[in-house]
Amino acid sequence: MPEPVGVSSLPDQRYKIVSNEGSTFTIMVAGESGLGKTTFINTLFHSSLKPYQDPNERHNKFTSAHQTVEIGIVRALLEEKNFKIRLNIIDTPGFGNNVNNVDSWTPIIDFIDDQHESYMKQERQPIRENKKDLRVHACLYFIRPTGHSLKPLDIEIMKKLSTRVNLIPVIAKSDTLSPKELDTFKSRIREIIEAQDIDIYTPPLELDDAASADHAKQLIESMPFAIIGSEEEVEVAPGKLTRGRKYPWGIVEVENEQHCDFKKLRSLLLRTNMLDLILSTNEIHYETFRALKLGSNEDEDTTTENKEELTNEKGEIIKRPSLSKKPRRLHNPKFKEEEDALKKFFTEQVKSEDQRFKQWETNIINERNRLNQDLEEMQAKLKALEEQVKKLQLSKR
Repeated sequence: MPEPVGVSSLPDQRYKIVSNEGSTFTIMVAGESGLGKTTFINTLFHSSLKPYQDPNERHNKFTSAHQTVEIGIVRALLEEKNFKIRLNIIDTPGFGNNVNNVDSWTPIIDFIDDQHESYMKQERQPIRENKKDLRVHACLYFIRPTGHSLKPLDIEIMKKLSTRVNLIPVIAKSDTLSPKELDTFKSRIREIIEAQDIDIYTPPLELDDAASADHAKQLIESMPFAIIGSEEEVEVAPGKLTRGRKYPWGIVEVENEQHCDFKKLRSLLLRTNMLDLILSTNEIHYETFRALKLGSNEDEDTTTENKEELTNEKGEIIKRPSLSKKPRRLHNPKFKEEEDALKKFFTEQVKSEDQRFKQWETNIINERNRLNQDLEEMQAKLKALEEQVKKLQLSKR
Protein backbone atom coordinates (compact mmCIF):
# COMPACT_ATOMS: atom_id res chain seq x y z
CA MET A 1 0.00 0.00 0.00
CA PRO A 2 1.56 3.34 -1.03
CA GLU A 3 2.53 5.80 1.65
CA PRO A 4 0.08 8.75 2.10
CA VAL A 5 1.26 11.98 0.49
CA GLY A 6 0.17 14.02 3.51
CA VAL A 7 -3.01 15.74 2.27
CA SER A 8 -4.96 14.27 5.17
CA SER A 9 -2.86 16.27 7.63
CA LEU A 10 -4.47 19.55 6.50
CA PRO A 11 -7.23 19.39 9.17
CA ASP A 12 -4.54 19.01 11.83
CA GLN A 13 -2.73 22.06 10.49
CA ARG A 14 -5.98 23.97 10.42
CA TYR A 15 -6.68 22.94 13.99
CA LYS A 16 -3.31 24.31 15.12
CA ILE A 17 -3.95 27.63 13.35
CA VAL A 18 -7.39 28.02 14.91
CA SER A 19 -6.07 27.02 18.33
CA ASN A 20 -3.34 29.64 18.16
CA GLU A 21 -5.56 32.43 16.81
CA GLY A 22 -8.55 31.74 19.03
CA SER A 23 -11.97 33.03 18.09
CA THR A 24 -14.35 35.95 18.60
CA PHE A 25 -17.91 35.32 19.72
CA THR A 26 -20.56 37.96 20.36
CA ILE A 27 -23.81 37.31 22.21
CA MET A 28 -26.62 39.83 22.53
CA VAL A 29 -29.22 39.51 25.27
CA ALA A 30 -32.44 41.42 24.65
CA GLY A 31 -35.73 41.62 26.46
CA GLU A 32 -37.54 43.48 29.17
CA SER A 33 -35.83 44.41 32.42
CA GLY A 34 -36.00 42.02 35.32
CA LEU A 35 -35.94 38.77 33.34
CA GLY A 36 -32.54 37.60 34.59
CA LYS A 37 -30.33 38.36 31.59
CA THR A 38 -27.32 39.23 33.75
CA THR A 39 -27.81 36.15 35.92
CA PHE A 40 -28.05 33.94 32.86
CA ILE A 41 -24.78 35.25 31.37
CA ASN A 42 -22.93 34.73 34.62
CA THR A 43 -24.44 31.26 35.00
CA LEU A 44 -23.61 30.34 31.42
CA PHE A 45 -19.89 31.03 31.78
CA HIS A 46 -19.54 30.10 35.47
CA SER A 47 -18.06 33.51 36.12
CA SER A 48 -19.16 36.98 37.19
CA LEU A 49 -18.65 38.48 33.75
CA LYS A 50 -21.42 41.03 33.94
CA PRO A 51 -21.90 43.12 37.07
CA TYR A 52 -25.36 43.65 38.46
CA GLN A 53 -26.92 47.09 38.40
CA ASP A 54 -27.65 48.83 41.64
CA PRO A 55 -31.44 48.59 42.16
CA ASN A 56 -31.55 52.19 43.36
CA GLU A 57 -29.77 53.43 40.23
CA ARG A 58 -31.97 51.27 38.03
CA HIS A 59 -35.12 52.76 39.57
CA ASN A 60 -33.76 56.30 39.39
CA LYS A 61 -33.59 55.99 35.61
CA PHE A 62 -37.37 56.07 35.32
CA THR A 63 -37.64 59.85 35.47
CA SER A 64 -39.21 60.40 32.07
CA ALA A 65 -42.05 58.88 30.09
CA HIS A 66 -39.63 58.12 27.25
CA GLN A 67 -36.49 56.29 28.32
CA THR A 68 -33.91 55.35 25.73
CA VAL A 69 -32.67 51.81 25.23
CA GLU A 70 -28.99 51.71 26.11
CA ILE A 71 -26.34 49.47 24.58
CA GLY A 72 -23.92 47.99 27.08
CA ILE A 73 -20.84 46.02 25.99
CA VAL A 74 -18.87 43.68 28.24
CA ARG A 75 -15.65 42.17 26.89
CA ALA A 76 -13.87 39.17 28.32
CA LEU A 77 -11.11 36.76 27.34
CA LEU A 78 -11.93 33.16 28.24
CA GLU A 79 -9.50 30.25 28.05
CA GLU A 80 -10.29 26.56 28.24
CA LYS A 81 -7.80 23.81 27.40
CA ASN A 82 -5.38 26.34 25.87
CA PHE A 83 -8.09 27.69 23.53
CA LYS A 84 -8.85 31.38 23.90
CA ILE A 85 -12.10 33.04 22.93
CA ARG A 86 -12.68 36.79 22.83
CA LEU A 87 -16.18 37.10 24.21
CA ASN A 88 -18.41 40.13 23.74
CA ILE A 89 -21.67 40.44 25.68
CA ILE A 90 -24.12 43.02 24.33
CA ASP A 91 -26.86 44.06 26.75
CA THR A 92 -29.87 46.26 26.01
CA PRO A 93 -31.05 47.73 29.34
CA GLY A 94 -34.14 49.88 29.18
CA PHE A 95 -35.96 47.96 26.46
CA GLY A 96 -39.70 47.63 27.05
CA ASN A 97 -39.71 49.90 30.11
CA ASN A 98 -41.72 52.73 28.58
CA VAL A 99 -45.46 53.12 28.58
CA ASN A 100 -45.28 53.73 24.84
CA ASN A 101 -42.65 51.42 23.32
CA VAL A 102 -43.13 52.45 19.70
CA ASP A 103 -39.74 52.34 17.92
CA SER A 104 -38.03 51.32 21.17
CA TRP A 105 -36.22 48.62 19.21
CA THR A 106 -34.56 51.21 16.93
CA PRO A 107 -31.28 51.50 18.95
CA ILE A 108 -30.91 47.70 18.94
CA ILE A 109 -31.51 47.37 15.20
CA ASP A 110 -29.25 50.33 14.47
CA PHE A 111 -26.46 48.80 16.57
CA ILE A 112 -26.60 45.50 14.64
CA ASP A 113 -26.63 47.30 11.28
CA ASP A 114 -23.83 49.62 12.37
CA GLN A 115 -21.59 46.66 13.24
CA HIS A 116 -22.14 45.13 9.79
CA GLU A 117 -21.38 48.47 8.17
CA SER A 118 -18.29 49.02 10.32
CA TYR A 119 -16.93 45.58 9.43
CA MET A 120 -17.67 46.19 5.74
CA LYS A 121 -15.74 49.49 5.85
CA GLN A 122 -12.78 47.79 7.51
CA GLU A 123 -12.72 45.14 4.78
CA ARG A 124 -12.49 47.85 2.13
CA GLN A 125 -9.38 49.40 3.69
CA PRO A 126 -5.90 48.77 2.20
CA ILE A 127 -4.68 47.30 5.49
CA ARG A 128 -7.15 44.86 7.01
CA GLU A 129 -5.17 43.53 9.94
CA ASN A 130 -6.58 43.70 13.47
CA LYS A 131 -10.15 44.22 12.34
CA LYS A 132 -12.58 44.99 15.12
CA ASP A 133 -15.51 42.62 14.83
CA LEU A 134 -18.60 43.26 16.97
CA ARG A 135 -21.08 41.56 14.67
CA VAL A 136 -23.67 39.77 16.74
CA HIS A 137 -23.46 35.99 16.26
CA ALA A 138 -26.40 35.04 18.48
CA CYS A 139 -29.24 37.11 19.92
CA LEU A 140 -31.07 35.64 22.90
CA TYR A 141 -34.47 37.25 23.21
CA PHE A 142 -35.90 36.79 26.70
CA ILE A 143 -39.66 36.28 26.88
CA ARG A 144 -41.59 37.05 30.04
CA PRO A 145 -43.14 33.83 31.46
CA THR A 146 -46.76 34.98 31.35
CA GLY A 147 -48.04 31.59 30.28
CA HIS A 148 -50.45 33.19 27.81
CA SER A 149 -48.91 34.45 24.59
CA LEU A 150 -46.34 36.78 23.08
CA LYS A 151 -46.93 40.49 23.40
CA PRO A 152 -47.09 42.67 20.26
CA LEU A 153 -43.78 44.25 21.30
CA ASP A 154 -42.13 40.81 21.39
CA ILE A 155 -43.50 39.91 17.96
CA GLU A 156 -42.40 43.19 16.39
CA ILE A 157 -38.82 43.15 17.63
CA MET A 158 -38.42 39.44 16.86
CA LYS A 159 -39.47 40.17 13.27
CA LYS A 160 -36.84 42.91 13.05
CA LEU A 161 -34.10 40.82 14.64
CA SER A 162 -34.75 37.62 12.69
CA THR A 163 -33.69 39.22 9.40
CA ARG A 164 -30.40 40.50 10.83
CA VAL A 165 -29.10 38.01 13.37
CA ASN A 166 -29.36 34.42 14.57
CA LEU A 167 -32.40 34.79 16.81
CA ILE A 168 -32.88 32.35 19.69
CA PRO A 169 -36.07 32.81 21.76
CA VAL A 170 -35.76 32.09 25.46
CA ILE A 171 -38.43 31.80 28.15
CA ALA A 172 -36.97 33.44 31.24
CA LYS A 173 -37.62 32.30 34.80
CA SER A 174 -39.39 29.16 33.62
CA ASP A 175 -39.61 27.85 37.18
CA THR A 176 -42.56 30.20 37.69
CA LEU A 177 -44.67 27.97 35.41
CA SER A 178 -45.84 24.45 35.99
CA PRO A 179 -44.72 21.77 33.47
CA LYS A 180 -48.15 21.75 31.84
CA GLU A 181 -48.31 25.54 31.63
CA LEU A 182 -44.79 25.61 30.19
CA ASP A 183 -45.61 23.11 27.45
CA THR A 184 -48.74 25.06 26.52
CA PHE A 185 -46.79 28.32 26.51
CA LYS A 186 -44.11 26.83 24.26
CA SER A 187 -46.73 25.56 21.81
CA ARG A 188 -48.38 28.97 21.61
CA ILE A 189 -45.04 30.68 21.00
CA ARG A 190 -44.19 28.21 18.21
CA GLU A 191 -47.57 28.84 16.59
CA ILE A 192 -47.09 32.60 16.72
CA ILE A 193 -43.56 32.34 15.33
CA GLU A 194 -44.82 30.25 12.43
CA ALA A 195 -47.87 32.45 11.80
CA GLN A 196 -45.84 35.68 11.90
CA ASP A 197 -43.10 34.17 9.68
CA ILE A 198 -40.36 34.86 12.23
CA ASP A 199 -37.12 33.18 11.21
CA ILE A 200 -35.41 31.78 14.31
CA TYR A 201 -32.08 29.99 14.32
CA THR A 202 -32.31 26.27 13.54
CA PRO A 203 -29.34 23.96 14.11
CA PRO A 204 -28.30 22.14 10.92
CA LEU A 205 -29.05 18.43 10.67
CA GLU A 206 -25.99 16.35 9.83
CA LEU A 207 -27.56 13.25 8.31
CA ASP A 208 -24.22 11.42 8.09
CA ASP A 209 -23.86 11.56 11.88
CA ALA A 210 -26.84 9.96 13.62
CA ALA A 211 -25.88 11.13 17.11
CA SER A 212 -25.38 14.71 15.98
CA ALA A 213 -28.66 14.65 14.06
CA ASP A 214 -30.56 13.36 17.10
CA HIS A 215 -29.02 16.06 19.27
CA ALA A 216 -29.98 18.75 16.73
CA LYS A 217 -33.57 17.41 16.66
CA GLN A 218 -33.74 17.63 20.45
CA LEU A 219 -32.56 21.25 20.32
CA ILE A 220 -35.14 22.12 17.65
CA GLU A 221 -37.95 20.45 19.60
CA SER A 222 -36.95 22.32 22.78
CA MET A 223 -37.28 25.78 21.22
CA PRO A 224 -38.09 28.21 22.70
CA PHE A 225 -35.70 27.25 25.48
CA ALA A 226 -37.09 27.43 29.00
CA ILE A 227 -34.22 28.45 31.26
CA ILE A 228 -33.42 29.14 34.88
CA GLY A 229 -30.41 31.13 36.04
CA SER A 230 -28.66 31.04 39.38
CA GLU A 231 -25.15 31.73 40.62
CA GLU A 232 -25.79 30.18 44.02
CA GLU A 233 -24.94 26.61 44.85
CA VAL A 234 -27.44 24.52 46.77
CA GLU A 235 -26.99 21.13 48.38
CA VAL A 236 -29.07 18.48 46.60
CA ALA A 237 -27.49 15.57 48.41
CA PRO A 238 -25.01 15.15 51.28
CA GLY A 239 -21.77 16.66 50.00
CA LYS A 240 -23.16 17.35 46.52
CA LEU A 241 -23.58 20.98 45.46
CA THR A 242 -25.08 22.26 42.24
CA ARG A 243 -26.29 25.54 40.89
CA GLY A 244 -29.95 26.09 41.47
CA ARG A 245 -32.67 27.77 43.48
CA LYS A 246 -34.08 26.60 46.75
CA TYR A 247 -37.78 27.00 47.41
CA PRO A 248 -40.00 25.85 50.29
CA TRP A 249 -41.41 23.13 48.06
CA GLY A 250 -38.07 21.89 46.72
CA ILE A 251 -34.93 22.67 44.75
CA VAL A 252 -34.72 23.69 41.09
CA GLU A 253 -31.46 22.63 39.47
CA VAL A 254 -30.10 24.73 36.63
CA GLU A 255 -28.34 21.87 34.86
CA ASN A 256 -31.11 19.31 35.31
CA GLU A 257 -32.79 18.75 31.94
CA GLN A 258 -35.99 17.69 33.70
CA HIS A 259 -36.19 21.13 35.31
CA CYS A 260 -35.18 23.42 32.42
CA ASP A 261 -33.42 23.62 29.04
CA PHE A 262 -30.29 25.37 30.28
CA LYS A 263 -27.92 22.56 29.27
CA LYS A 264 -29.44 22.38 25.79
CA LEU A 265 -29.09 26.12 25.28
CA ARG A 266 -25.49 26.05 26.53
CA SER A 267 -24.74 23.20 24.14
CA LEU A 268 -26.27 25.15 21.27
CA LEU A 269 -24.29 28.29 22.03
CA LEU A 270 -20.92 26.90 23.07
CA ARG A 271 -20.42 23.20 22.51
CA THR A 272 -22.02 22.08 19.25
CA ASN A 273 -23.14 25.08 17.20
CA MET A 274 -20.84 27.99 17.98
CA LEU A 275 -18.99 27.64 14.69
CA ASP A 276 -22.26 27.41 12.76
CA LEU A 277 -23.51 30.57 14.47
CA ILE A 278 -20.33 32.40 13.46
CA LEU A 279 -20.41 31.09 9.88
CA SER A 280 -24.11 31.78 9.38
CA THR A 281 -23.60 35.33 10.63
CA ASN A 282 -20.78 35.87 8.15
CA GLU A 283 -22.23 33.98 5.19
CA ILE A 284 -25.91 34.86 5.48
CA HIS A 285 -26.65 37.96 7.57
CA TYR A 286 -23.46 39.91 6.83
CA GLU A 287 -23.45 38.98 3.13
CA THR A 288 -27.12 39.94 2.84
CA PHE A 289 -26.41 43.32 4.42
CA ARG A 290 -23.34 43.80 2.25
CA ALA A 291 -25.19 42.92 -0.97
CA LEU A 292 -28.07 45.27 -0.18
CA LYS A 293 -25.75 48.07 0.95
CA LEU A 294 -23.49 47.92 -2.08
CA GLY A 295 -26.45 47.39 -4.38
CA SER A 296 -28.21 50.46 -3.03
CA ASN A 297 -25.02 52.50 -3.46
CA GLU A 298 -24.62 51.43 -7.09
CA ASP A 299 -28.26 51.87 -8.00
CA GLU A 300 -29.85 54.71 -6.09
CA ASP A 301 -33.13 54.36 -7.95
CA THR A 302 -33.67 50.81 -6.71
CA THR A 303 -35.43 50.88 -3.35
CA THR A 304 -35.52 48.13 -0.79
CA GLU A 305 -39.28 47.79 -1.30
CA ASN A 306 -38.60 46.28 -4.71
CA LYS A 307 -36.13 43.76 -3.25
CA GLU A 308 -38.18 41.50 -1.07
CA GLU A 309 -35.92 38.46 -1.33
CA LEU A 310 -32.33 37.51 -2.05
CA THR A 311 -30.81 34.26 -3.23
CA ASN A 312 -27.56 32.94 -1.79
CA GLU A 313 -24.93 30.84 -3.51
CA LYS A 314 -26.82 27.60 -2.77
CA GLY A 315 -29.92 28.91 -4.50
CA GLU A 316 -31.83 29.26 -1.24
CA ILE A 317 -34.16 32.22 -0.85
CA ILE A 318 -33.34 34.25 2.23
CA LYS A 319 -35.18 37.14 3.74
CA ARG A 320 -33.61 40.54 3.54
CA PRO A 321 -33.27 43.03 6.36
CA SER A 322 -35.04 46.30 5.73
CA LEU A 323 -32.30 48.78 4.89
CA SER A 324 -34.58 51.55 3.67
CA LYS A 325 -33.37 54.98 4.55
CA LYS A 326 -35.18 55.80 7.76
CA PRO A 327 -34.70 58.94 9.77
CA ARG A 328 -32.86 58.16 12.94
CA ARG A 329 -33.86 59.79 16.15
CA LEU A 330 -32.49 63.29 16.20
CA HIS A 331 -33.54 63.83 19.80
CA ASN A 332 -32.47 61.21 22.26
CA PRO A 333 -35.02 61.10 25.08
CA LYS A 334 -32.30 60.11 27.50
CA PHE A 335 -30.65 63.52 27.07
CA LYS A 336 -33.81 65.49 26.29
CA GLU A 337 -33.81 67.38 29.58
CA GLU A 338 -30.10 68.19 29.30
CA GLU A 339 -30.58 69.27 25.71
CA ASP A 340 -33.49 71.56 26.60
CA ALA A 341 -31.52 73.03 29.49
CA LEU A 342 -28.53 73.69 27.23
CA LYS A 343 -30.76 75.29 24.60
CA LYS A 344 -32.38 77.50 27.23
CA PHE A 345 -28.98 78.46 28.66
CA PHE A 346 -27.63 79.21 25.19
CA THR A 347 -30.68 81.34 24.33
CA GLU A 348 -30.36 83.31 27.57
CA GLN A 349 -26.64 83.83 26.96
CA VAL A 350 -27.34 85.08 23.43
CA LYS A 351 -30.00 87.47 24.70
CA SER A 352 -27.69 88.72 27.46
CA GLU A 353 -24.80 89.27 25.04
CA ASP A 354 -27.13 90.97 22.57
CA GLN A 355 -28.35 93.37 25.23
CA ARG A 356 -24.78 94.01 26.31
CA PHE A 357 -23.74 94.78 22.74
CA LYS A 358 -26.72 97.11 22.32
CA GLN A 359 -25.80 98.92 25.52
CA TRP A 360 -22.22 99.27 24.29
CA GLU A 361 -23.47 100.65 21.00
CA THR A 362 -25.69 103.17 22.81
CA ASN A 363 -22.81 104.22 25.05
CA ILE A 364 -20.51 104.63 22.07
CA ILE A 365 -23.09 106.76 20.22
CA ASN A 366 -23.66 108.93 23.30
CA GLU A 367 -19.91 109.30 23.80
CA ARG A 368 -19.49 110.22 20.14
CA ASN A 369 -22.23 112.83 20.35
CA ARG A 370 -20.67 114.29 23.50
CA LEU A 371 -17.22 114.49 21.89
CA ASN A 372 -18.70 116.08 18.77
CA GLN A 373 -20.47 118.65 20.90
CA ASP A 374 -17.28 119.39 22.85
CA LEU A 375 -15.40 119.71 19.57
CA GLU A 376 -17.94 122.17 18.22
CA GLU A 377 -17.68 124.24 21.41
CA MET A 378 -13.86 124.23 21.19
CA GLN A 379 -14.03 125.25 17.55
CA ALA A 380 -16.42 128.09 18.44
CA LYS A 381 -14.10 129.29 21.22
CA LEU A 382 -11.11 129.04 18.90
CA LYS A 383 -12.91 131.08 16.27
CA ALA A 384 -13.84 133.71 18.85
CA LEU A 385 -10.22 133.95 20.01
CA GLU A 386 -9.02 134.31 16.43
CA GLU A 387 -11.42 137.19 15.91
CA GLN A 388 -10.19 138.87 19.11
CA VAL A 389 -6.60 138.47 17.92
CA LYS A 390 -7.48 140.11 14.61
CA LYS A 391 -9.20 143.01 16.37
CA LEU A 392 -6.16 143.56 18.61
CA GLN A 393 -3.85 143.57 15.61
CA LEU A 394 -6.03 146.15 13.83
CA SER A 395 -6.20 148.38 16.91
CA LYS A 396 -2.39 148.47 17.22
CA ARG A 397 -2.03 149.69 13.68
